[in-house]
Amino acid sequence: MLTIKRLSIDEAQILIEGSILKSNEIGVPMCIAVTDESGHLIRFDRMDGGKVSSISIAVDKAFTGAVARRGTHVYNQLCVPGQPTFGIHVTNGGHFSVIGGGLPVTVDGEIVGGVGISSGTAEQDQVVAEAAVAYFHQRTGTNA
Repeated sequence: MLTIKRLSIDEAQILIEGSILKSNEIGVPMCIAVTDESGHLIRFDRMDGGKVSSISIAVDKAFTGAVARRGTHVYNQLCVPGQPTFGIHVTNGGHFSVIGGGLPVTVDGEIVGGVGISSGTAEQDQVVAEAAVAYFHQRTGTNA
């Protein structure tokens, strides 16, 4: 029997709060998705001004962070023609994202979920995702 650690709804909300704080700081309204460890959506928030086209992108980034267990920015660097992982972006029904802004959420070295941010540049999305995860660990008192 497996015992699985998973983000709660309240913990997902903490990730959203951290995302909103950083988004407001940089002046870019974002779409924010939080998934459980298996990539299923727990919470979603679209800030006023967040792009409608970024809704599914944020969800896909959170999915990728959780199930691929790496940031989407890592796959962006690996998913180029001639590399062994080229083509991964069209797997999982097209839900695998290679655009920066998706991260796994870990607690004590175990993946408990994913966070996906979209509406800014890939770099802005990445900054907000990193801030969300840092805020989560600070508020929950957990270690990555």
